[in-house]
Amino acid sequence: MSQALLPLAGVRVADFTIHAAGPFSTHVLSQLGAECIKIESLSRPDAFRKPHAVYGRMTAATFDQVSANKLSVRLNLKKPEAVDLAKRIVALSDAAAESFRPGVMGRLGLDYKSLREVKSDLVMLSLSSSGQCGPDSHFAGYAPLFGAWGGLGWMSGYTDGPPVEMRHVMDHSAGYHAVVALLAALHQRRRTGEGQYIDLAARDVASAMIGDALLMASLGEDPVRPGNDDPRMAPHGVYATANTDRWLTIAVRNDREWRALVGVIGTPGAADDPRFASAGVRRRNRQSLNRLITKWLGNRGAESTAKRLQNVGVCAHASWNMQEIADDPHLRQRGALTAVEDPAIEKRFAVGPPARFSKTRDVGIRRGTPGLGQDEDYVYGELLGLSSEQREDLESREIIF
Repeated sequence: MSQALLPLAGVRVADFTIHAAGPFSTHVLSQLGAECIKIESLSRPDAFRKPHAVYGRMTAATFDQVSANKLSVRLNLKKPEAVDLAKRIVALSDAAAESFRPGVMGRLGLDYKSLREVKSDLVMLSLSSSGQCGPDSHFAGYAPLFGAWGGLGWMSGYTDGPPVEMRHVMDHSAGYHAVVALLAALHQRRRTGEGQYIDLAARDVASAMIGDALLMASLGEDPVRPGNDDPRMAPHGVYATANTDRWLTIAVRNDREWRALVGVIGTPGAADDPRFASAGVRRRNRQSLNRLITKWLGNRGAESTAKRLQNVGVCAHASWNMQEIADDPHLRQRGALTAVEDPAIEKRFAVGPPARFSKTRDVGIRRGTPGLGQDEDYVYGELLGLSSEQREDLESREIIF
C-alpha cells in the first residue's frame, strides 16, 4: 500500500524530543504516516541512543521502540547557523515537538514565539515534567517522578505496603496524551487556519489518571491504595497457583459469576455461606474469600484453571510473562507484534500499533531506527535544496554535526 494512503500522510513533524515520553508521541504519529524528522547531534546525542546489547545489536532497546520510522538529521544547535537550518525544517513542517526542560528551546531561539515567525500556523508541543508555568515548572523529571508527583504512585501498590512508582507506563501515557493534543490542534487548524502552542505536563497526566481518589481527597476522605482489590468486585485479584511463580488473575463481577466459580471450585458450603451470599458481603469479607481462593488454587495449574473458569463465564487468565506475549499467535496475527527487518540486524519482532484501520493496512513500523544523520540527503538535499558543497562546508564547521 502506498504511504500516501496512511491516515497522517502529508503531515510533517520537526522532532526535537529526547528520552522516552516525547519521542514515543512522535513515534506514534510516524506509525500513522506522519513524516517525523528527528533533529539530533553527535555532540549531544539522545540519551537513549547508547550502546546496549539488546535485540542483537549494540543499540538501546528503548531507542528502537520510540524512533523506528523516523528520519534523522544532525544539527549542532549551539551554533546560530544550525538554528537557522532547524527553522527552515520547521517552516516546511506542520508541527514541532520538543521535550526539553522549560526554557531550553527559548535559549536556543527555537521557542514557539520564534518558530511562529517562520511558520505562522505552526502547531507546537512542549512535553515536560511539570509544564511550562507554575512554581515547579523548573523541575526536571523522569517516569517514576511523574507518577510520584501526580499521585498515581501513591495509589499503586498494596494497602499495607509502600507506593509503587510507575515507570514506562507514565512515559507512554504522557506520549499518547501528546498525540491526542497534537491531532486535536491540527484538526482545529484545518478548520480555522490557525496554529497554536500545547503545554503538556507528564505530572498532570498522572493526576488525571487517579480520578475518584482525587475526588475523595478533595472531600476530606482518605483514599487508600487498593492493591489488587476492586471497589465492587470480589473475588478480584491475582492468586498463586500450584506452579512456581505462576499467577492467575480472577475477576468476579456479579452473583451469577460467583455461583459459576463455586461450581468449578467444588468447595462444600461455599455457595450457601452467608459471608459470600452477595457482592456487597463478599467485598466486606474479601480476606476470608481470598484465603478460600488461594487454598483452592494451591494444587491447581494456572492455564487449565483459567480455561475451566472461562468456559463457565468467569473472567480469568494466567498472568503472562514477556516471552509468552512475544510468542502469542493472536498478537502476531493482529499485528500488535510486528516483524521488523533492517540491514544492520536480523529480523525481529517489535511492538506494533494497537489500532486497526479497515482501509489502511500499512499503519505501523515501516522502517527501522535511523542511524544518526541517515536522512540528510533527503532533508538537506531535497527539502532544503542545499548543494553538496554547502553541506560539506557546514559539516567542516560542525554545524551539521
